[in-house]
Amino acid sequence: MSETIYLTKERMQEIEEELRYLQIHKRKEIAEKIAEARSHGDLSENSDYDAAKDEQALLELRIAKLSQILAKAQVIKAEEFPDDKVYILSNVTMKNLATGATVTYKLVSAEEADFEQNKIAVNSPLGKAMMGKKVGEIVEVKVPAGVNRFEILSISK
Repeated sequence: MSETIYLTKERMQEIEEELRYLQIHKRKEIAEKIAEARSHGDLSENSDYDAAKDEQALLELRIAKLSQILAKAQVIKAEEFPDDKVYILSNVTMKNLATGATVTYKLVSAEEADFEQNKIAVNSPLGKAMMGKKVGEIVEVKVPAGVNRFEILSISK
């Protein structure tokens, strides 16, 4: 069975735009590179041709992946979920009980995860541990060095 991929409306639009760009512009660009490389003669010793064909293969993989994401995608909104527990699209502020540091994460689908922007996937170890928790509860996450413990300070959309 295919697993549903939850996306925000914004992320869905980004993927659709990228897919359109790749299908229309990037395919044409690579086809031109292949044609140019072919015009140089013997294909068996033509590194430009090999490079262009490799680039084409990577492009087609990316197009297939984006198409697959869109086929399985379901748009969700933060308003669809209550604020009393941690759900997808929740902003969760937590305190690391070992260090005292606080951090805020937004739980998103794996397709939208970006650790540099503090967007973590709901299917990551920390995301799984947070799901369904309430303010004041302790989240425990197993890491190679042991167990990290966090207290949930706030949940918002």
